Amino acid sequence: MSVEANQFKNALKLWASGVTVVTTESLENQPKGMTATAFSSVSLVPPQILVCLNQSTDTGAALLESRRFAVNILNSNQEEVSNQFAGGTTQEQRFASVAWQRGHNGAPILSEALAVLECRVVQQVIAGSHWVIIGEVEHVICRDGDPLLYYHSGYRTVAPQN
Repeated sequence: MSVEANQFKNALKLWASGVTVVTTESLENQPKGMTATAFSSVSLVPPQILVCLNQSTDTGAALLESRRFAVNILNSNQEEVSNQFAGGTTQEQRFASVAWQRGHNGAPILSEALAVLECRVVQQVIAGSHWVIIGEVEHVICRDGDPLLYYHSGYRTVAPQN
C-alpha cells in the first residue's frame, strides 16, 4: 500500500538538495533547459551522474534525442535562474535573460553556474512519471562560490563555518 501524495511531499520537503538546471540542445539546434533538484552522483569510475526529468517535458524529450546534456549546479545568487527554468516561460525566454554558451558537447552551459558537468546519456529508465537519466561525465567546470539549496519549499544557502 502506497502512502498518500501529500504525505510523500511532506517527507521530501525535509530533504535539503542542491538546485540544478539541466540543459540540452534539440536536433534543430535549439537550447532547452529545466530546473531539477533530483540529481545525484552514481559512479566514480566511470564518472556517472543521474538526473530525473518528468516525461512530459520538452527538455527531457530533446535530451533523449540528442543523447547529450549538461547539469548546471546553481550558485547561491541564482534563485531567479532556478525560477526562470522551473516553467511558466518558453525555452526562448529562459535562455534570453541568462548568460550561456555552448559546451564541449554542444549542450548549453550557464556562464555563472557554480559547476557544470557535461554528459552523454548511457542509460535511461522509466520510473513512474519520470525518466531517470544516467549520464557519463565527459567534461567538468568548477567555479568558486556557494551552492543554492532547496529545503522545506524554499531556497536556502550554506551557513558560514564558525
